[in-house]
Amino acid sequence: MTPTLYGIPNCSTVKKARAWLAEHELPYSFHDYKKAGVDAATLKRWANSVGMQNLINTKGTTWRKLDEAQRAKLTDAKALKLMQEYPSLICRPVLESNKLLLIGFDEQRWGRFAPAPAATS
Repeated sequence: MTPTLYGIPNCSTVKKARAWLAEHELPYSFHDYKKAGVDAATLKRWANSVGMQNLINTKGTTWRKLDEAQRAKLTDAKALKLMQEYPSLICRPVLESNKLLLIGFDEQRWGRFAPAPAATS
């Protein structure tokens, strides 16, 4: 299965992740969740794997622009609804392949995903 990179093309962290994938010659498909969205089942699967608090981006401008009523008493159901309505609230990038799920970009963590270099003789 070809990995899917979820994100927003103009996000600087997504750009770093795409450059890293290219540098390591790792094929992937790109899903722009700002344009295409992310279905509730996918968001629930991710949240079940990494926890809702790791999936929703509460540090970005989209979160800060929400009114207090939207941010207050954030349940998982409310967070899922907000992420579908405002895809920029989803942490990025998300890399998913088979049983692999990486949220956010960290070279060391992603290094475990890259295949070992071929041995030279």
